[in-house]
Order: sequence, then C-alpha cells, then structure tokens
Amino acid sequence: MKKLSILLFSAWLVPQLVYANVDNGAFEDWSNGSADSWTTVDSGIAVSESTSVVKSGISSAAINVTTGTQGSTDFRQSIAVTSGQSIEFSTWVYHTEGGMRARLYVDGYRGYSDASVTNQWQQISYNFTPSSSGNIEVGLRFYDVSGFDGSEVVYVDDFEPHDGVGNGGGSGGGSGGGEGCVTTSGSFNLTTDNYASETSWQIENAQSGVEASGSGLSNNTSYSEDLCLDDGDYTFTINDAYGDGICCSYGSGSYELVIDGTSLTSGGNFGSIETFSFSIGSGGGTGGGGTPPDLTGYYANASGLSGYNLKSALYDIIKNHSSQGYSGLWTFYSSYSLDQYYENDGSILDIYAERPTSNDPYTYSAGSDQCGNYSGEGSCYNREHSFPRSWFGGAIEPMNSDVHHIFATDGYVNSKRGSYPYGEVGSASFTSQNGSLLGSARSGLGYSGTVFEPIDEFKGDLARAYFYMATRYENVIAGWDSNSSSVDAVLNGTANQVFESWFVDLMKTWHNQDPVSQLEIDRNDAAHSYQGNRNPFVDHPEFVAEIWGN
Repeated sequence: MKKLSILLFSAWLVPQLVYANVDNGAFEDWSNGSADSWTTVDSGIAVSESTSVVKSGISSAAINVTTGTQGSTDFRQSIAVTSGQSIEFSTWVYHTEGGMRARLYVDGYRGYSDASVTNQWQQISYNFTPSSSGNIEVGLRFYDVSGFDGSEVVYVDDFEPHDGVGNGGGSGGGSGGGEGCVTTSGSFNLTTDNYASETSWQIENAQSGVEASGSGLSNNTSYSEDLCLDDGDYTFTINDAYGDGICCSYGSGSYELVIDGTSLTSGGNFGSIETFSFSIGSGGGTGGGGTPPDLTGYYANASGLSGYNLKSALYDIIKNHSSQGYSGLWTFYSSYSLDQYYENDGSILDIYAERPTSNDPYTYSAGSDQCGNYSGEGSCYNREHSFPRSWFGGAIEPMNSDVHHIFATDGYVNSKRGSYPYGEVGSASFTSQNGSLLGSARSGLGYSGTVFEPIDEFKGDLARAYFYMATRYENVIAGWDSNSSSVDAVLNGTANQVFESWFVDLMKTWHNQDPVSQLEIDRNDAAHSYQGNRNPFVDHPEFVAEIWGN
C-alpha cells in the first residue's frame, strides 16, 4: 500500500447562511505564526505564512510535509452543512518538487492534483450535496509519489466552499430556485472497468489550472462529476496507466464529457491517453477546437518574405509542435473528423469513401468502427498517413502522429493505396466505391509508376498537407528520399524545393483546382488547438505560389 500523509480542514457554518463558510479560508489572518481558526493536531506537518507564493490576497499557507505516513499531518477545523444544500468545495495548491499529489477531502476522498505540475497554481474542486445536516470534515490528503524525499512544501490558498446553485443564497424553493451554474454548467460521466485504479482524468484551463479531476476510483462503478466552467479554453485528458484504455478487454468502461447540454466527446477504447480541447464562450463555442489565433500575429515573422526564405520562416513558426501520440489520433477523429459538411450525419468523414453529391457507400461511427481487421471496403476506418510513414523511416515522432497529414480513411482502401505516390491514373487496377483510383500513371504526368488518385473533392486538401510536410520538416526531409523507391520518386533530396518537379507541378495544380474549404479551415483550427501548430497553406493559400512559383 502507498504511504500517505493527510491534511484536513474544517470550519463553522454561520447559521443564517444557506452555504458553508470556511473561516480564514484565504489564509490572510495569522497570529503568533499560526493561521487563525486553524489548529495543527499532528506533528507530521509544519504550517507557516507565505507572502511570496500567493494565489490571491497577501498570504497563503505553506505546508511542509515531513512524513509519508497516513494520519500524522492533520490540520483541521469543523464545518457544518445543511441537508440538500449543494456546495462546491475548491482549493488551490502549488507543488514545488512534484514528490506528492494533493487529494481533496470532502466527507470522503475526491479528486487529485497533478503532482507533475510544479511551480504554478492548480485548482481542485468537488460539488457536494449533504444527505443530512451536521458536521463534516473537509481538506486535503497528500499522497507521496516517486521522488518524495521526506520533506516537501506545498502551498495552499483560497479554500472556498460556495453555493452550488450559483444564486448567492436564497431558500432554494419557489420560482427560480436551483438555476444551476452561473457560467457554463456540464458534467463528466465515467464508468470504470475491472481495473479502475489505472484510470485518472482531469480538465485543465488555459493557465494549466486543474478545474476538475478524478482518480483512486472503484472497479465497475459509475461516477458523475458536476462541472461549472468560466468562458475560456480547456483541455480534457483521460489516462490509463496500463495502456489499454477502459474498454473492452477488461470490462465495459466508458466516459462522456457534456457541456451546456452537448456531448463533446466520449469513448473508452484508447491506449494510454486521450485528450480533447474545447472552448466556452463567444470566442469559439464549445467543442470548437479553441479560438483561432490572430493570424496576423501568428505569421508576423514571415511578413514581407518570399521564395524559400518564406518557407524557412514558416518552418520556424510551426516547428516544435506538441505531439499527442499515435493513439491520440482516434480522439481527434472522434471530435473533429465528423461529417458536418456533406450528409451532416456525424459519421467519420472518410476521404476515400465520401461521395460529395450522393449518399456514401458506407459510414463509420466514431470510436466503435476503428480498425481492426478488414475483409473489404466498409469494414472499419483507420489512420491514413497521406505522406506514408515508410517514407520518413517508420513510426518516428513527431511525423508519425502529426494530424496535419493523417486522415481518417477506410482501412481496406488505405491498404490498397499502400505507399504509392499520389498521382493521376491512366489505367486503373482498383476503384474504390467513391471513385478513388489505383493504377498506372497517366501519360505525360512525368512519372510512369503506380499511383493513387483521390477524388477531386480532396485533392487540394492533400496537396496542402504535402506543402505542410515540406515546410514543417524542412530540417530533415532532404534525407528521406533514399528510404524507398516510392519516396525517391517524389522527393528530390533538397530542403528547399523538396519535391521532384513533376510532383511540385501536380500538387500546385491540385491546390489551385480545389481551393481551401470550410472543412479544411475547421480542421486547421482544431489541429492548432490539438497539437499547437497550423498549416500555413490553409490559412494563406497564396504562400504556395510565393514559395514554389506559379
């Protein structure tokens, strides 16, 4: 069993109020070196006033935990609650070394802090509705993690229970009672599998503060966490320590994030981690992939440049994106690769199956129809590296998970495409149900081998993905042309032009004939929120001609 240390708080309720009130929860009042209204009852911690690391006001409590033994670090008061009165408890903690994590205690053990987030404030919160009136204990418990050296300072500030209905009080009866959250309400619903101890989750705001989190869960149990979020950008993350998700080998776990009545993301079949970014408020709407940046500012360092100097400036802007891992692509597809543009049926938008002007031959549901094995078209969808991964040497990051060039496609058609170059087919040996072709290159293309030709609707999308790859990986792409005969047919071994002349001409033609669509714009915004960089050729289609000529 892990060693534990515990820090507990409580306070007296002012009887006239309908919500709990922590006395000196902001840790502003101190006498003789002790926080007023707080009593240290054990010897495993030392509490002192801090004026240097403060969340708000002028003071916080600096808690030096000197033991990993449970039950010897209590710091408490007594707090009274009223039956049926919803209270949202929250506190802010600040880790200095990352050797332990804090867990909120509200009449039981609740969410954790993230021990790896050091030298910044993060919030832990929990919404609690007492089943009976009386006193409860509230506070924090600290769990040592790898790296705890027997002494660690954790700062605590703004321990605040407040009225869960968000109306500042009132009886809760009569009209208008129980209006809910004053900003944006939601919930996180989780059903664990047979190994719940492996599962943890959190919602983090743009300042890396933890708005809600959960771990230390029970097997095969359903949880529902109420959320109340201000306008802003957020990232939801769910982790599985073993790396097999929560469905379906060892139980039937699942999760769903609901904001303002809309289900933003759900799932259960993932590896070690899934992430989902969303925004609340007028800046971008829920689930919109975040608010697009000011593109003038984003591309400021490329202003006035042209030719390969422009390309190099763009490389400096978009390099060093944050890889989310190959398994993370499933989550991206479930959130941002849905058909809201053609049939608008919410199915996976498969660029090798989509029929823009008629019904699709088959559809896939996000999450449940992932490959997997396939026996033919319509079996499952997978992750198609439009720039084949054998071309850059295999499952190598960050190329292997870079969502800007990896699209959801039918598994069988993807296998038929293989690592052949994109091109225009003269004589087809295979035709997919949406009209994508595999076969010998047409006469006059400048290449005489086997090529794969997508339908016209997505030719520009793929061309701009290739111009992105030429730019994002300018520092390494010159060395890839010897990895296979197919890539050698496309790359010319340089870091400036990058592609053979026949392929540059083809990509420019596709780029011009199939202009940027709303689908691409939305996907680019989502990719920026997801991994932190953009495709410049979606934002500025004119960059293609400015770099590679007309």
